[in-house]
Amino acid sequence: MKKILITGASGFIGSFIVEEALRRGLETWAAVRPTSSLRYLQDDRIHLLTLDLQDPARLMDQLRPHRFDYIVHAAGATKCQDPADFFRVNRDGTRHLFQAVRALAMPVERIVFLSSLSVFGAIHETQPYTPITEADQPRPNTCYGRSKLEAEQVALESGLPVVILRPTGVYGPREHDYFMMAKSIKGHTDFAVGFQQQDITFVYVKDVVAAVFLALTRGTVGRAYFLTDGAVYQSAAFSDLIHEALGRPWWIRVTAPIWVLRLVCGAGEWSAHGPADSTQQGQVQYSTAAQLAVRYRARAPGTGLPAAVRPATWRGGNHPLVSGPQVAVGRGDKSVKRRLFRLPV
Repeated sequence: MKKILITGASGFIGSFIVEEALRRGLETWAAVRPTSSLRYLQDDRIHLLTLDLQDPARLMDQLRPHRFDYIVHAAGATKCQDPADFFRVNRDGTRHLFQAVRALAMPVERIVFLSSLSVFGAIHETQPYTPITEADQPRPNTCYGRSKLEAEQVALESGLPVVILRPTGVYGPREHDYFMMAKSIKGHTDFAVGFQQQDITFVYVKDVVAAVFLALTRGTVGRAYFLTDGAVYQSAAFSDLIHEALGRPWWIRVTAPIWVLRLVCGAGEWSAHGPADSTQQGQVQYSTAAQLAVRYRARAPGTGLPAAVRPATWRGGNHPLVSGPQVAVGRGDKSVKRRLFRLPV
C-alpha cells in the first residue's frame, strides 16, 4: 500500500485531501500540530503525525522513522497579524520540510505543493482577459503572495520531484472566511469598495482535491498549474447569488472609495497592534461582528458557483463560502483534468 503524508491536514482543503486519500486506499498520514483541531480527522484509518515545521532538528527526528511515497504540502498561513509570520510559516516551513525529506533520502515519488494565484499579483486585469503564462513576471502585491512565491522558489530549488498548484479563490464546505458579505446582505446592505469593475474567479474545493491527485500521478515535475472553474464572476454578480440564496431581502448597494477602507483598516490596526501592512488592507471588504453561514450544495466536481449556493443556518463553524486571493485570469476549460494538464503553466 502506498503511503501519503498530508500537511495542513486539519485545515479546509487538507481535510478533503485526507478523505480522498482514504477513498483511494492509500495509507494516509495527517500531519498536525499539538493545537490542531481534529474535527475532520476522526476516521480510524487516519495516522496522525505531529510535525514542527518551524524546528528543523525536531522535524528531522519526527520524520526519521517514516518513508512516504507521496507528500501533499498544504500547510500554510493565509492571515497573520505580523507580516513576518507569512514568511516564517509559508517560506521557512516549506524549506524545513523539503530539506528534511532530502536529508533523509526519502524515496518520495511526487510532492504536490499547494501555492496560490496570489503569487502573480494584479496582472492581466484589462479586458478581454487572457490567461497568465510562464512568460509573465510575478508581481505579488501582498505579504501572503510574496511569501508563497518565495516558498515556490524554495520548492523548485529543493531538487525534489515537486509539482505546484495555484488555486484561485477556493470555496466549499468547512470554509470560514466570506460570511461578512452574506451577513451584510442579510442586513439589507451590499457594501462594496472601489468604483472599478471587480472580477473574481473561484474553484470548488473538491475540484482542487481532484487536481492534487492528478498532479501526484500525471503532473510534470517542476511545473506550476493554475486551478479555476473556468468562469469569471463580477463582484456584483457574486452579491446577487448570495442575495438570491437568502430569499431576496430588500437591500441597498453602497460603494465606498478604497481610500476610506484603507483609512479604517489602518486605524484599526494601529489601535490593536501597531502599524498595518498596507498591502493587506485592500483584501478586507466587510467588517461585522456576527456571521451568517451559506452552505454549498453537494455536487459533482466541475460545476460552477451559481448552482452551489443555498441558504443555511449557523452551524458553529461548519460553514462554507469562498476564500483566498481573488484575481481574474480569464476563462479556461470546464474539465479539471483538461484544465490542469493543458494550460501552458
